Order: sequence, then structure tokens, then C-alpha cells
Amino acid sequence: MDVTDETGCDCGVTMSSDKIRTTCRIPSSKTMVQKLSLTTFYFFFLAILMANLSIATALGCPAGCMCNDDTYVVQCERSKLDVIPITLNPAIQRLVLRNNKIKTVDAAFQFYRDLQYVDLSSNHLVNIPTKSFLHQEKLQELHLNKNKLSSINNKTFQGLKSLTVLNLRENFLEELAKGLFSILPRLEELNLGQNRISKIDPLAFEGLLSLRVLYLDDNALSTVPTPSFSVLGSLAELHVGLNGFTSLPDEAFSGLGKLSVLDISSGGLSNISSNAFKGMTGLRSLNLADNRLQRIPTDQLGHLVRLEDLTIGQNEFSSLAKGSFKGLTNLRRIDITGANNLEHIEKGAFGDNLNLETIVLVSNKRLENLADGALVGLPNLRHLVLRENSFRTLSESVTSWGELRALELTDNPINCDCQLLWLLNSINSKNITNVQCSTPKRLRDKSLRTLTADDLGCSFGDPRQQAIIITFCVSATILLGMLGLFLFRYRQRVREALKDYKWNKRAISRKEHEYQKTFPDEDYGARVGQHHIKQIPVTEL
Repeated sequence: MDVTDETGCDCGVTMSSDKIRTTCRIPSSKTMVQKLSLTTFYFFFLAILMANLSIATALGCPAGCMCNDDTYVVQCERSKLDVIPITLNPAIQRLVLRNNKIKTVDAAFQFYRDLQYVDLSSNHLVNIPTKSFLHQEKLQELHLNKNKLSSINNKTFQGLKSLTVLNLRENFLEELAKGLFSILPRLEELNLGQNRISKIDPLAFEGLLSLRVLYLDDNALSTVPTPSFSVLGSLAELHVGLNGFTSLPDEAFSGLGKLSVLDISSGGLSNISSNAFKGMTGLRSLNLADNRLQRIPTDQLGHLVRLEDLTIGQNEFSSLAKGSFKGLTNLRRIDITGANNLEHIEKGAFGDNLNLETIVLVSNKRLENLADGALVGLPNLRHLVLRENSFRTLSESVTSWGELRALELTDNPINCDCQLLWLLNSINSKNITNVQCSTPKRLRDKSLRTLTADDLGCSFGDPRQQAIIITFCVSATILLGMLGLFLFRYRQRVREALKDYKWNKRAISRKEHEYQKTFPDEDYGARVGQHHIKQIPVTEL
């Protein structure tokens, strides 16, 4: 058997029955060098292979994560991570790290240059080092909400040239400095809600030429940051509710000519200047709910000629007077929910709003009735929502029911009597929610749909028969009234006519009586026979 020893010598082994003989032959120097080089190469190759195997073993999906190498999506939600993992596939495009314990954004992002979506919400982020996103040129959405960020600067988001959505909601930001977002030219949505922002530089939003949606709600703003809006000419949606301002000055939203949606809910507003909405000719949706308005701001709303959706519940007004929404000719939906002082809606309250399609009157605990005709004259009304009010009955004359497609009346203390017979007859032909009776006691909790006209105490179940009877009674009343009026007006003449009639009747009766006595019936024929009628000659005529 031939082997090679450690020196590169060729050795032969000869075996016999009694001993083993080994003989070695020393190779030439040239042969020995060649074999040493080959051996070195083998060792070098083996070292590289082992290193690659070690790296491959280290790379992978961390415990508690889901990694999909086909879609390039990694989700590590509630995985107890305290740092951003660096062992992920470098080609990932979507990284979700919600609800972990990550405290900072480190250099790990430099390994993932194809990221398009990153969610770091609900972590423990305290700060973001400068240039942390320098290599994320493809990133489009960055969610940093629900963290502990107290400050950011104009270099925090350096490198995010493609970013369209930035979510910083529910952090501890207090101030927005000049040019803070100027390096985000493609940003379309910026959420700064639920922070502690009390000061905004007039040029804080400078450079956001593509911004369409801005959230500033639930902060510590004492006045409307009107100067800051001047650079947001493309803004379409603004949320500034839940702040500390109680009034809107003239032209409070100057510069926002393209604004379509405005939310000022829950802001404690008690005063709106006459020209607060001046220039907002493109506004389509306005939310004024949950404020302290004691009356409908009719004149102020009149500037919003294109308004289609108005939410104005949870305020302090007690009635809707005639023409409350004058000028809002394009209004299609109005929502008055939770107006605890609202008691009455007058006829013509929506008289100028002929395009209304949906009226929502919900949870107005003092609203017991609608005036007859309060909703008449709305040819496009399709949905009427009257849930959770204090209606005991509903008159058929409240609105024109012909075009109505849906009526919601649940959770009202409905009194089921004959006044609701029209509604009972309409239930099967219209989409009306289940109406439960509250009174009388014998019908409590019963569905109006299951009742009959007799159950409602109606004498005549057929509405046409009722109409005929009512028409007859009304006609008879009118005729009797006219006759009485005639007799009263001409009572003297009637009295004289009746007097003459009675006197003549008595005189005729007396003469006839005497005549009957002078010529008895027995003698009348005899007397006629005894007297011949003298013929009158023709010549004498």
C-alpha cells in the first residue's frame, strides 16, 4: 500500500505473515514543491467554505418573526426585540417591528436599501440619530407613532427622497421649527396628532409642495396657526380639533384654497367670526361636532357654497330655526348627533338644502317631535336616521315619504296608537328598521311590524275608508257652517218670509173651511145640474 507522509515522501507498506516492512522514497525537489502548493490551496479553500458556512448560520429570521423571502416581507410584532435585527434578508422591502422594545434607530438600516415600508410604532424610541435613513432612498412610508420622541430636526429624515407618508402621532413633540420637513419634497401625508405641540414656526412646513393631508389635532395650540398654512397651497385635508382655541378669527384658514376636508371637532369653539371660512370655496366636508356653539352659525357657513357633508352635533343649540343652513345648496348629508339641548326642529329648517340625501338625528335625548312639514320639500332625501331620540310618535306630514328608501327609528319611546297606522302600512313597502313599542303597556316591547290596525285602536283599518269618512265629515261641517252663516245674515228676510207664509196659509185654510161648509158635497152636484150655462154666440166674441 502506497501513502504519502507529512514531508511529501512516497512510502510503501509491505505486509507478510511475520512482519510489516515500510519503505519510503524521497521525491525530487520539484515534485515536493508542487504537492505543498496543492495542499495549501486545499486548506485555503476549506477556510473560506467554513467562513461562509458560519455567516450562513448566523443570518436568518429572528425568533418570533415571520420572514417571507418570496414577498420580501418581515414581520416582528411583539417579539421582544430591543434593537433592529441585522440578520435579515438584505433584499426585504417591507419591515414591520410594531410593539417591541427598540429604543433607537441605529445603523442597521444601511443593510436594507430596498425598503419601501417601515413600521416602528409602539416601541420605546427616544431619539433618531442624524442620517439614520441616509440610504433609504426607496422608502415610501415610515411609521414612528406611539413612541417617546421629543425632538426632531431638519436632518433627522435626510435621505428619504421618496417618502410619501410620515406618521409621528402620539409622541412628545413640543415645537415645529423652520424648514423641519423641507428635505421631504414628495411627502403627501403628515401626521403630528396627539403630541404636545404649542408652537409652529410660520415656515415649519416650507418645502412640502406635495402635502395633501395634515393632522395637528389633539395638541396644545392656543390659536389657529394661520401663518403656517400659507405655504400649503396643495393641502386638501386638515385636522385641527382637540386644541386649546375657543374661537375662529376672520380668514382663519387663509391660503388653503384647495382644502376639501376640515375637522375642527372637540375644540371648545364658542365663537366663529363672520368671515372665518371666507375664501374656502372648495370645502366639501366640515366637522364642527363636540364644541360649545349655542346656535347654528348660519351666516358663517354661508361662505361654503360647495359644502356637501356637515357634522355639527354635540353642541349647545336648542333648536333648528327656519333657514338654519341657508346658502348650503349643495349639502347632501347632515349629522346632528348627541346635541343634548336640541328640543325642536322648525318647519323649513332645511328649506334651502334641496339636495339633501341623508339626515342623521341620533342620540338627542330632548328631541321629542318634529314640526309638521319640518322635512318637507326635500325631493332627494333617501335616508332618515332618527335613532335614540325621545320620539313618541311620528306624523306622516313630517316629510314626503315617496322617495325615502330607509328610515331608522330604533331606541325611541314609541307610543303605538292609531296615529302610527300610516307607518304600519308603510313598513312592508319601505326599508324601515324594527320599531318597538314602549307604550301602551299591553304593547310594550312588541314590534310594530307584528301589529294590526285593531291592535293600534283604530276603528277603521282601511286608510281609504278613513279618508272617505273624514272627507264626508269635513264637507258636512262646511255646508252646515255656510247654511248657518246665511241664515244669520238674512235672518230678517227669512223671518218675514216665514211670517207671510204662515198668515197666508191660515187665511186660505179658513176660506176653504167656510166654502166647504156653504156647499156640502151632497148639494154640489145638484146645484151644478140646476143651473144651465149660457152659451155665448160667436158673433158676440
